[in-house]
Amino acid sequence: MPETILGDKEFAAIPSIKNKALRINLNENIYGTFAEIGAGQETVRNFFRAGGASGTIAKTISAYDKDFSDAIYGIEKDGRYITESRLNRMLIHEINLIEERINREKHPNKIFFAYANTVATIDFAKKYKGHGWVGIKFQSVANEAYSEIVLHFRFKENEAVLQQQTLGMLGVNLIYGAFYKHDEPKKLLRYLYDHIDKDKLEVDTINFTGPKFKDVDNRLMSLQLIKNGMTEAIIFGPDGNNILAARLLYKKNILTLRGSFRPVTKVNIDMFDRSLEMFLKENRVEKDRTITLFEITLSNLRAEGEIDEQDFMDRAKLLCSLGHTVMISNFQEYYKLVEYFSNFTRNRMGLTMGINNLVDIFDEKYYRHLSGGILEAFGKLFFKDLKVYLYPIQNPKTGEYTTSTNLKVHPRMKELYKFFKYNGKVVDIENFNPDILNIFSRDVLHMIEAGETGWEELIPEGVATIIKDKALFGYRQIPAKASN
Repeated sequence: MPETILGDKEFAAIPSIKNKALRINLNENIYGTFAEIGAGQETVRNFFRAGGASGTIAKTISAYDKDFSDAIYGIEKDGRYITESRLNRMLIHEINLIEERINREKHPNKIFFAYANTVATIDFAKKYKGHGWVGIKFQSVANEAYSEIVLHFRFKENEAVLQQQTLGMLGVNLIYGAFYKHDEPKKLLRYLYDHIDKDKLEVDTINFTGPKFKDVDNRLMSLQLIKNGMTEAIIFGPDGNNILAARLLYKKNILTLRGSFRPVTKVNIDMFDRSLEMFLKENRVEKDRTITLFEITLSNLRAEGEIDEQDFMDRAKLLCSLGHTVMISNFQEYYKLVEYFSNFTRNRMGLTMGINNLVDIFDEKYYRHLSGGILEAFGKLFFKDLKVYLYPIQNPKTGEYTTSTNLKVHPRMKELYKFFKYNGKVVDIENFNPDILNIFSRDVLHMIEAGETGWEELIPEGVATIIKDKALFGYRQIPAKASN
């Protein structure tokens, strides 16, 4: 059946949830287990209702009681149940059972799968809307190694029964996508929302692994989540895999450096290192409970109105090669970034930025959409336990440094700026390297694109080698001149 995606809207050409389930049921080779904990057996219900499920469903289980669940899948070290670790235990356990109990000689063409979810729906007081992990471990041909898709989502609906229905549709879309769209992972992502409005569900983490996805870069999949309006922020580690924000940031101190990093320069690293030194000296900041992030906003990824995915990958690879954790967000304004962090922690936060970034924060044009204007934004920004670490700039002609003490903001903003400055919310970065202050990413990029020499000395050690080997940022090898 043909499928069409036009913008964010679903059209009649998209198979219904029933038809998706029926197509899987009528495939005589697809055979697997459904294990659903916490929100009813909402996914498998769709397969039973579609008809023809007897040849598809090996078993369905809903181990609601914690003791039963622990007896089947084991006990988690942290004692929690709505976790990625729990989901992985479920998938592995159920696939192993299928392999043990189904005779391959008798069923040589069977392709096995295990679908699982572990979910908490909205609480009685309706303060906590709920979330969950969903995943599938599957084959596309008999006897091949298993591939896997695992995602985390957050409910937005305010009724448990509606959340259950949405979960059931998400599960069918995931299973259908695994079997029929695994060769087009970008489309598979979009199809997860077939017949689901984006105001019902947020998918904030997804990882593809296994032979079917050996060429998939989960950092690029992260970007698709934001591009598709499925979430507003994604975090991934140096290994390229997505990290659930709640797991990484919960009750942590957070230091964030925003930039374009096109490419990352020695100045970026100096800003990060020096501000981290100061941040770790703050009261109530413990090193082992501190998370550092290099953040890129979606607006910094756009080129001529569209997001340049290759350019994004170039920046991400360089930051990951230096061992950093990267966050991609849809937050143009800093106060939205701080509000996002506040969902996970009340501990101290720090923002590392240059002079120009701070001046922009005090520009009223960014807050015209707020009823309270800039005062409302600053209330959201600095009401939290937040401190800005300011990196200076140097006038190349006079040699004068611009710091928090002598920077100029709009005359209407002077008193507001003084209030935050003299209340210790804005502090100057100390012990910076004066020899590198005039390195700017845009200049380095121009040198690379123009084939100039000397740019290698302006970026962190090892980064130039990657740029050359991978031909990043328009780098091209200049042929050596022939000798006479």
